[in-house]
Amino acid sequence: QSVLQGIVLLPLRATCLIFLLLLAWLFALIATFCQPERGSAPLKGWRRRMIQTTLSGLTHAAFFIMGFQVTVKGKVASLQEAPIFVAAPHSSFFDAIICALTGMPSIVSRAENLSTPVFGRILSSLQPIAVYRQDPDSRKKTVAEITKRALSRGQWPQVI
Repeated sequence: QSVLQGIVLLPLRATCLIFLLLLAWLFALIATFCQPERGSAPLKGWRRRMIQTTLSGLTHAAFFIMGFQVTVKGKVASLQEAPIFVAAPHSSFFDAIICALTGMPSIVSRAENLSTPVFGRILSSLQPIAVYRQDPDSRKKTVAEITKRALSRGQWPQVI
């Protein structure tokens, strides 16, 4: 019986996940349409709210479809309380759970991730801080950008 459930559930879950992924890509495309170059200016107004609400909801739905149910105990820190979140060790797709629970903050990511199909557009909508690993000054530039955003008094989203 469990094999039969797997035969039915796997394609159903995969189809739902693909649908959610494409929907997230569409919302990310709309939010970043006609925006300045990556990372040069923060998303504001309806664009930022759309990313925060829709991508967070779609990420919650995707994890629910995969069988994860996450509950938050306590209160998530606001942008004024904590302009920077630290999630460690960050080594898996579980980092997306933290992003969804914290309102889709900006993330620090290697620059190569921004050029991947579908995921790159979704990642770009989060206004990431891109790390160029081949650049010897990349570490200094990343720290400077994190500091700039943390001190922006709410113009940029939280950084994780």
